[in-house]
Amino acid sequence: MNPKDREKYSRQILFSDFAEEGQERLLSSSAVLVGCGALGTVAANLLVRAGLGRLRIIDRDFVEASNLQRQTLFDESDAQSALPKAIAAERKLSAVNSSVRVEGIVGDITSDNASSLLSGFGVILDGTDNFETRLLLNDAALSLNIPWIYAAVIGGYGVTMTVRPNETACLACLLEGEDNGPLLGMEPTCDTAGVLNTAVGIIASIEATESMKLLAGKHERLNNRLVSFDVWRGRYQSISVARNPNCRACVRREFLYLEGEAQPHITMCGRDSVQIHERNRELDLRELGRRVSRFAAEVRDNEFLLRFLVPPYEMTVFADGRAIVKGTKDPAVARSLYARYIGA
Repeated sequence: MNPKDREKYSRQILFSDFAEEGQERLLSSSAVLVGCGALGTVAANLLVRAGLGRLRIIDRDFVEASNLQRQTLFDESDAQSALPKAIAAERKLSAVNSSVRVEGIVGDITSDNASSLLSGFGVILDGTDNFETRLLLNDAALSLNIPWIYAAVIGGYGVTMTVRPNETACLACLLEGEDNGPLLGMEPTCDTAGVLNTAVGIIASIEATESMKLLAGKHERLNNRLVSFDVWRGRYQSISVARNPNCRACVRREFLYLEGEAQPHITMCGRDSVQIHERNRELDLRELGRRVSRFAAEVRDNEFLLRFLVPPYEMTVFADGRAIVKGTKDPAVARSLYARYIGA
């Protein structure tokens, strides 16, 4: 380790269970973060400051004012510019620690691209907001033999679990029943239950710490349990999760989500919105902006996205063909608006 790095990370190196050996391994390691919202921004900030060697950030969304309460990498100028979160995070983190290679990818992780986007990294971090995408991450991590860390927060409550292929239970063991059907049902969301930034901070800190243990080779220190915190009521639980001997994912290796079972639309947490997936489609945003300006209001664009109003809806269109339709949770309405204003 060079003297500059030894000084930069000196307080971390002084922690005897991590020490210089752990720091050297962290400096040469990599992680990929899927979703750079509340959990993602906190975890990414901590890992970059800790001296992670390389971080890839994959996020489909852009910064809004309502994000700033809990998404700690962003500021008001990012929201005013509607910057994609992956780009804003890359810029902020590169300024925090220029020694870390940070790569922001504006896009959505799907069954088509998951393996190529996630392969080659030491750990996969969950910063997502829905169980369909988490089950896709679970399938991809098992298929690629990469550990990943599940994390979720709602209200004042959060959970996290480290998944190591062939060694621990996976997310499908936790969420899917004996018939291998998902047990998701109606779940509360940020729209209905809100979220405390303090709960985000605790769960993201555990997620980042588990990542550091994995990357530094301190596997004996990993918490191989489902950990939950209710920060408002001051309750902590740590629960052992057994591997399902008939798990379709980690036992039978039937990767349904990786094979294309994920939905072509996803209702987004924290918003009255639906995201539309239109894969392998490139849009000329400037030309689209000129076209919709004849009937839409408040048409704004930057190099990454186009936003416009068709009251009572707001549409945000990305260059890869994706769109976020705000003002509805009905996928049928969202797809109808997409076809009407962007094209089938």
